[in-house]
Amino acid sequence: METEIKDANKIAEDYENAAKKFFTINDNEFPKFDLIFLGMGDDGHTASLFPYTKAVKESKRIAVANAVEKLAVTRLTLTFPVINNASNVIFLIKGADKAESLREVLQGEFQPEKYPAQSVKLNDGNIFWLIEKQAAQLLT
Repeated sequence: METEIKDANKIAEDYENAAKKFFTINDNEFPKFDLIFLGMGDDGHTASLFPYTKAVKESKRIAVANAVEKLAVTRLTLTFPVINNASNVIFLIKGADKAESLREVLQGEFQPEKYPAQSVKLNDGNIFWLIEKQAAQLLT
């Protein structure tokens, strides 16, 4: 993504157009990445898909500018339809500060707006969780 451009919506739109061209897909299709690496924040966000933000519900776009009020920034992110179309996703999770959210994401009630990482459910692929011991301390 060309982050030197000042307009975040333009950056997302340009990236989306480049992805469509590279993957030779139509407007209603999503690229299929071989592998996407993701992390997870202590609030259960992944990529820049933060709890209760507009981008969590995006279903038509490849990439969007996502206003994140709690950080007072706009972040660029791929959307869940793109992530879930990947062949493989690897989550890398580290830190005791993530333990509670990780437990909710993996073992709690399905609340994807509160814990966006729960929305990573591949259409046809593999999800791998590489979890450091401190982050895994609350898992059963």
